[in-house]
Amino acid sequence: MDNNGRIKAICVSDKRGIAKHGVDIAEMVRDFGINGDAHADRWHRQVSILTADVIEEFNRSGGNVKDGDFGENLIIDGINQAALTVWSTVIIKAEEGDVILRITQLGKECHSHCEIYKRVGDCIMPRCGLFAEVIKGGRIRVGDKVEVHAPDPDRPYAAAVIVLSDRASAHEREDASGPCATKILTDAGFDVIEQILIPDDKEKLKSELLRLCDKRSTDLVITSGGTGFSVRDITPDVTMEVAERNAPGIAEYIRQESLRITSRAMLSRGVSVIRGTSIIVNLPGSPKAVSECLGFILDALTHGIAILRGDVKDCTSDPEHR
Repeated sequence: MDNNGRIKAICVSDKRGIAKHGVDIAEMVRDFGINGDAHADRWHRQVSILTADVIEEFNRSGGNVKDGDFGENLIIDGINQAALTVWSTVIIKAEEGDVILRITQLGKECHSHCEIYKRVGDCIMPRCGLFAEVIKGGRIRVGDKVEVHAPDPDRPYAAAVIVLSDRASAHEREDASGPCATKILTDAGFDVIEQILIPDDKEKLKSELLRLCDKRSTDLVITSGGTGFSVRDITPDVTMEVAERNAPGIAEYIRQESLRITSRAMLSRGVSVIRGTSIIVNLPGSPKAVSECLGFILDALTHGIAILRGDVKDCTSDPEHR
């Protein structure tokens, strides 16, 4: 198998939580999904995809599933599932012109087991399902040729912002830290793919960090809030729980520079770590502190992201290399 295949099936449903049914033709709408499908929306999971090889393997083990049973929109034949990575581009060679999708997520958490899992004891969507956004719309048909292109090495760095606040998540006050971080990152050239507001909840934070790093391949995850001494301040502890490698210099520099502004910076427990190819950095919970801290680290941080992405091959040639 190579990076060229064909659409084996197009599946839609007008209601979430049920199996989709096959159609011969569908209209892809830019930044929305398939017209008439219940999962279409202005979010990052506009179109769901499975490759025929993983369905065939599942059926060989007794799955006995039909097209659309997993809730997938597209089944692509002739392309190995491993070829479809996050940020890769899927080009459908439709009659009226190319339709372009971009993969945004691999797999998803299964909150309630589907009928297939109850029947077979397994489901491939959480680990093999692919999700995409529509970059260029148009009409597609079963049998259309499909091309997969590797992620653009020059694409902007992807960032996500998580704000932890019991009061803001309960709508008792407005969150200003999230928009502040998003604006600074956007102005610096980052593609801020998600801005999330959650309470100071250990399991919710852990779930979001794992999803953003493992399933969305986010280059930089910024958290704001939950870094102090309160019993509810759990951000550094959860961050260390999901860490694969420590990157303490970032958090140390934030504290060092913040101490020039206020002695209370010594009370911040924020950490900075690496998970896979993602960097996670904890910032305090106020917009002023978010602005100051990002100002301290952003230039050097982009170099670290470039190294993780593989854009920098030889750091020793850099006069500032340490």
